[in-house]
Amino acid sequence: MEKPITGTDLLALGYTESTILGIALKIANSAYSAQAKDVVLPLFKKVKDYPENFLDDEVLEPLATAMIEEANAPKDEIIPLIENAQPYSIFGESHIEPGAKAQMDIAMKLPVTVAGALMPDAHQGYGLPIGGVLATKNAIIPYGVGVDIGCRMALSVYDIPEHHFYENEAKYKRELIAHTKFGAGHGYHGQHKADHGVLDSPDFNLNRFVKNLHDKAWSQLGTSGGGNHFVEFGIIEFEQADEVLGIQKGRYLALLTHSGSRGFGATIAGHYTRLAKDLCKLPKEAANLAYLDLNSQEGQEYWIAMNLAGDYASACHQVIHDKMAKAIGAQVLAKVENHHNFAWKEILNGEEVIVHRKGATPAGKGVMGIIPGSMTAPGFLVRGRGEASAINSASHGAGRQMSRTQAIKSITKADMRQVLKDHGVSLIGAGRDEAPMAYKDIDMVMAAQTGLVDVVAKFTPKIVRMADDGSRED
Repeated sequence: MEKPITGTDLLALGYTESTILGIALKIANSAYSAQAKDVVLPLFKKVKDYPENFLDDEVLEPLATAMIEEANAPKDEIIPLIENAQPYSIFGESHIEPGAKAQMDIAMKLPVTVAGALMPDAHQGYGLPIGGVLATKNAIIPYGVGVDIGCRMALSVYDIPEHHFYENEAKYKRELIAHTKFGAGHGYHGQHKADHGVLDSPDFNLNRFVKNLHDKAWSQLGTSGGGNHFVEFGIIEFEQADEVLGIQKGRYLALLTHSGSRGFGATIAGHYTRLAKDLCKLPKEAANLAYLDLNSQEGQEYWIAMNLAGDYASACHQVIHDKMAKAIGAQVLAKVENHHNFAWKEILNGEEVIVHRKGATPAGKGVMGIIPGSMTAPGFLVRGRGEASAINSASHGAGRQMSRTQAIKSITKADMRQVLKDHGVSLIGAGRDEAPMAYKDIDMVMAAQTGLVDVVAKFTPKIVRMADDGSRED
């Protein structure tokens, strides 16, 4: 052979830049060095096209075997992210930690992402940041919904004037303790179990996995989780009458609750997150954003289970509110409820999308919502403005400015007692990780979203009950 076979020669035959090319070059320029190119190249073309025909060839067998092994090797299952992702809206950006923005940046690179927004209470979480809103095309992200599926706020405004609360504060504290139960794993047993129509939902028969959670759901019905979940009495002030709610101007006693789907929802979240990660391989930095196609069996199962967990979370609040109204002999003038840690089918820019709100309040035009502050800071009853750039969303609270560990290290019990005393708040349970100082300034957060919601009334906490066992949200 006058000239050696080159990589260019083999690439022209359809070989690619790989270890196979190196093997082919080595064989061609050793075993066939004495033969002309116009004889050798057609032979190597045949090996490339039909390697199985050369498995018994004493010279070409190594090349043929390598080709077949490469063809049968598992394909790279990693789904690539989109590098030039579209921008997203950020509200209150100067008060949002870099970690939350970095997580949102990654979420925007998913191939199923349509749009995103970051609320002013945003902080770093798992997968989608808390305070993150993400619209996707026909895909559901279990960690985009969150562990505590359907976590929500519920507010009952009573026909009880402010002065009656102060005159009977001990009674209200007693009833709050008697009719609430908190913490991971805590529930009711036997005759103390609550009842609600949600327990009869046919969706509990979705599959064996969900069916096996029915008893857990029943025992924890009407209870609240750990972490930042609470039940509290407070005074709500309407500076003017609200015709939609039918409330006159004034200051009323109100009950505000924050909790989710308890161990039932957490178990669903864990199961389907693992399933999504098995089916949807994403780069390491995006692994917690694994999604399920809504056209798949797994996607449909999660969608049904998620909605069941949302209904169950709502039922938990209803049981608490019904018990409390009966215990204090109150008439409910108005009740408002909204959830976060959920996904909805909505229309955005003329197309149906799946909107994930992980720690964000629905704020479509005219939609009522509740945005709490902290155990001493006020919360706000709001009405959505339907801002498209926020994907019809708003913050779900003040948002943490300290991690739980930071709060425990830097806030003393004396500090916490003093701030509670200064604000006239009676606290039952809770640890320093939930101290008011661990949260952002709610007024700052509200100022950053004046274009997203209108304030209807202001709620001031007075008696707050939270988990006292150090448990986290479950």
